[in-house]
Formats: sequence, structure tokens, C-alpha cells
Amino acid sequence: MTAIILAAGYGTRLYPLTLDRPKALLEVGGKAILERLLEKIEVIKGCERIIVITNEKFHKNFEIWAKAKFQTRIEKFSNAGLEPISIEVINDKTKDDKARLGAIGDINLVLEKTGIKDDLLITGSDNLFELDLGEFVKFGRGKEPFSSIALFDVKDTSLAKKYGICSLDKNLQVTDFQEKPPEPKSTLAATALYYIPKEKIPKIFDYMTKDLPKDAPGNLMKWLAKVDKLFGFVFKGAWYDIGDKESLKKADEEFKRKEKGEKTE
Repeated sequence: MTAIILAAGYGTRLYPLTLDRPKALLEVGGKAILERLLEKIEVIKGCERIIVITNEKFHKNFEIWAKAKFQTRIEKFSNAGLEPISIEVINDKTKDDKARLGAIGDINLVLEKTGIKDDLLITGSDNLFELDLGEFVKFGRGKEPFSSIALFDVKDTSLAKKYGICSLDKNLQVTDFQEKPPEPKSTLAATALYYIPKEKIPKIFDYMTKDLPKDAPGNLMKWLAKVDKLFGFVFKGAWYDIGDKESLKKADEEFKRKEKGEKTE
């Protein structure tokens, strides 16, 4: 399995914090968001490769980070008789927010550039959660050859209006996918965490030929739910969708409390 981390955004809602540093390398609880994601991914059984897709502006930042993290993990993994997972950074060559390929365009670029034929775990680089990713991957493998999406119950219809919202049947198949609905049919919010088995990679290429949005990866999932099958894994615990200063501050405060052993909301 290959993990793809989507990090080609410019974090404009976090200016000036992200003028010279990508959002994924901002610290939450004293540790970079991307570092926390790496810790979640590297322990998944069967994950052999991590690819970070970014842009021209922040490419060097991620290259420096990836090299440092790979080196520090050589000793950690060798002591356990294991090889550290490789971390590769790909530059989509865009230079500003207006020129972005969109998250789906970036996924497509990674697939075309690398020729990957593995199962895919895809996540946004600003996506933090208490979820054990191994459990999500286990769920996804159990639903093959179809794709899966991680869902979080926001438990509030007014809050659900801010997210992509999914409805599930008794088999956990996504039966409806609404984008920021004025009248949500459920409170299950789509998170930027997906499992796409290798059999469905051609579906991504097919999507790219359509006159459909290439920005948020949720658009790809919504389409898969219509033309194929998509299953939803509802996880518990905290979820942090870090998009602005307020959400960054909240995540930072809660992670600091967690690491002190204090209870969070």
C-alpha cells in the first residue's frame, strides 16, 4: 500500500503563518501536523511508501523535512529490525493558489508520475484524528474491490451544513453524498481520508476525463458513490480539520492538554 498526503495548498486562511511555511509543517502541541500524520501512517501493516504531493512554493520545505525525518527513523526502525518507510516529495510545479491543479488533479499527477499500482491510502495534510489508521485500512480491505471513506459524526445538523455529508445503509454503503447541504440528511461528515484499492485506480483516470471539479477530493468520492460503490467507516474520538487560525489554535491547545494527560472536550 502507498500513502499519499495532499499538501499542495497555500494555506491562505492562515496568513501570515503560512507565508513562508506550509500549513502541514505548522506545529500542533509542539509537533508538526505532518509529523503526527507520519506517526499514524508508518505503523500500518503493509504500507511501504509515503508520497507527499506539494507545490513549487513549498517543495523545498517538504524536501528538507522528509530527509530529516527519514534519517531520524533509520535508527528507530533498525533497532526493531525493520526498514523505515520511504518518504517521497513530488512537486506539482504550481506557484500560486490560482494555478492549483486541485487535490484530485494532484492525485492524478502522482499516479501518472510514479505508475503506482498499489492500494492507496489518501489523506489531507491538515487532517488530524485519534483514529487508528490501521483500523480504517482493515475496514477498507474488507470492502474491496470498492473504495472507502472515513466519516465523523458531528452530531449537530447546524454544524453538518459546513461539511460534505454522507448517508449510509445497513451495509455501510454510502447512499447519499451532499456537499454543505442546507438541510442535512445525516450528521456524518466526510473527512479527507480515503482508501482506494488498486482495482479502482482506473476510476481516477476516468474521473479526470469528465467535466467535473478537480479540487476537493470529496468530489471524487461523491462521484464514486454514484457510478460505483463507496463504503463509509464511522470513527470515534477527536477529529481536527485544520483550515483556519481558530481551528489551529483549538487543535494546538487540545494536543497540549492531551500530552499533559489532561482531559479534552
